[in-house]
Amino acid sequence: MIDLSSYIPTDPYFGAPFIDVDEERALPSPHRHVHGGFENTDTRFRFWFAPKDQWGGRMFNPLSGAHGGTEDFFGSPFGEMIGGLGTCFRLGGYMVESNQGHFGDDLDARAGGDPTLYGHRASAEAARFSKYVAEQIYGAAPHHSYVFGGSGGGRRSPLCLENAPGVWDGALPFMGGGDVAEPGNTQRVKGAQNISFATMFNVQRLLGERLASVVDAMAPGGSGNPFEGLTTHEREELASLYRQGFPRGDEKMIGEQMGQIWLWSATADLLFEQDPEYFTNFWTRPGYVGHDLPDVVAGDVIDVELTVARVVTIGDIVSDPMFLAPEYAQMYRSALTWSHMGSPTDLAVAVQITGVGAGYRLGMGIQVLDGAAGGRQLYCTQSAHDFYFCDGRGEASIVRFGGVQVGDKVHVDNRRFLAYCYWARHHLLPDPVFDSFRLDGVAVYPQHIAPDQSPLMGVAYSGQFTGKLMWVHHTHDSSLWPPQGLVYKDAVLRSQGEAGLEHFALRWTDHAEHVPPMIFPPSTSGRPNNTVLVDYLPVIEQSLKDLASWVEDGVRPAETKYRYADGKVTLPETAAGRGGIQPVIQLSANGGQRADVKAGETVTLAVNACVPVGTGTLIGLHWDLDGSGEFGTHMGGIDGSSAEVSQVLEHIYTSPGTYFVSVLAESHREGDVDATSRRVPNLAQVRVVVN
Repeated sequence: MIDLSSYIPTDPYFGAPFIDVDEERALPSPHRHVHGGFENTDTRFRFWFAPKDQWGGRMFNPLSGAHGGTEDFFGSPFGEMIGGLGTCFRLGGYMVESNQGHFGDDLDARAGGDPTLYGHRASAEAARFSKYVAEQIYGAAPHHSYVFGGSGGGRRSPLCLENAPGVWDGALPFMGGGDVAEPGNTQRVKGAQNISFATMFNVQRLLGERLASVVDAMAPGGSGNPFEGLTTHEREELASLYRQGFPRGDEKMIGEQMGQIWLWSATADLLFEQDPEYFTNFWTRPGYVGHDLPDVVAGDVIDVELTVARVVTIGDIVSDPMFLAPEYAQMYRSALTWSHMGSPTDLAVAVQITGVGAGYRLGMGIQVLDGAAGGRQLYCTQSAHDFYFCDGRGEASIVRFGGVQVGDKVHVDNRRFLAYCYWARHHLLPDPVFDSFRLDGVAVYPQHIAPDQSPLMGVAYSGQFTGKLMWVHHTHDSSLWPPQGLVYKDAVLRSQGEAGLEHFALRWTDHAEHVPPMIFPPSTSGRPNNTVLVDYLPVIEQSLKDLASWVEDGVRPAETKYRYADGKVTLPETAAGRGGIQPVIQLSANGGQRADVKAGETVTLAVNACVPVGTGTLIGLHWDLDGSGEFGTHMGGIDGSSAEVSQVLEHIYTSPGTYFVSVLAESHREGDVDATSRRVPNLAQVRVVVN
């Protein structure tokens, strides 16, 4: 029985702690499971305590992504993919998770819009209380504690280290971002991504099916010219997208958005409340595309009142065979993921509305006009035929289409979203990625104040912290673009000077996206996701282990060298020049990135893979010769003793077609060829065209 009587919250906002679950559980691995919260708040927590004989004296505190709002993500199968319970236990820790001060996408009723609660204070009080409980369970509090997270969790984990000294000894944000202010600031964060996502949506809208030619041009062995065949306006928008930092080589994600469209749905009302004038000016004033170039938006406008033909639940989507058709793949995958994460199957997440017309549907608003849900505003995040999967802000995000009945009237309107597509021109931050919209410091287009993000994203960074912070960012992240990986280093230099870099490290993950490749819908580009992108969990787990060695033993982790220009992060081509911890691969087909051959002609494929000095040895080299994603050809003789291997294969293609040949290399710090974790991957790919 855990004694709560002597715990006094450090933060006076929090009432006394309570525990409503305390039990031994066998799954997903044996642990003592504790759930509870703090009285008079919405803050809830879960603690997963490893068996005493497995505990290494550490505490790991992952923060869930997006806006947070759940305390059970990292105990789920999806959470396990990005550093959940297995990672924490393998590294000798127990795991702490909180809902970061709120339920779902809603605000704590008493705290309201206070971003400090959601950004760090709720996480800090839950972590403090976990140490109090750990001392009773293990006989000692953890000797070191670490906070980490990706996406929204990467955004907020540095805030924890900055604003709650003594609670954690180190932080590992991956895929974070935000703006910078003075230490102790309480201002809500402004984010470049909320601005730049608009340009990405616009490129998808303008190019449509022609986006495939852009993807092909930027793929290995492509022309390298993504602008061929585009109009002047299309070229301008695509060039702007790249200058704002969209990752080269990940162009297929322009047309397959995931979290980006969620952010629009979660903040659209907020953007309108902070700047209603923009949404009027866009259509009525000189200097705005809607007024000056109406032809580039007029054909996509939707503005109609219709009625709901069907209300669709999570259970409907995962059980109705109709939703297994390819056009519903993204919708089905989302519903299945939610179901696996424990969302109620009767949650109404989509509606069928007939008669919407031929306009642009992604991002359009659907406002319920009558019935029990009258007044609720939602936004389309996925669509297929007449079905619209939607999300919204606050309570609307929690209940979705709950209470909506067949026959209820709705207003379907995308004028705000079309205006948002040009948001970046008119809401500039001082970040260099927006310099193409300025000349001699003067903005080219009429300007509006850049809006704040939701208070659930926390406050601005200060770059001032105690302990150690390792930032991990991905080269192919289409949700938090590579320039966001440079923000925190600049914040450290601004607040601490060069001396601050003694406590900061930056590591890049090559060929990694925002989520593991298996989470994305099946690729439509003819290149399976796992031949283009790597699973970054091994990098995160090894980096957490390196962070602990840095904090506890003073062993500074390997950093990655890089170059940055025109919104692009470029990594050196050799392991010696690049550093970091991933294998570096050079791959060629007949000596180049592309080989054009006849059917039956031999293609010579050559690969060299090398692990940076001091970061392990190679434990696997796998070929995917036919573009299937199966990686069925393995290089023999790799026993974990060498940091570099080379191989030449000769292969004959008997059927005409375009084949993307991929090589996957894996390294391990201790050279364990049988390891089941920390198998650090990287990829390389070439194109073979068979005539």
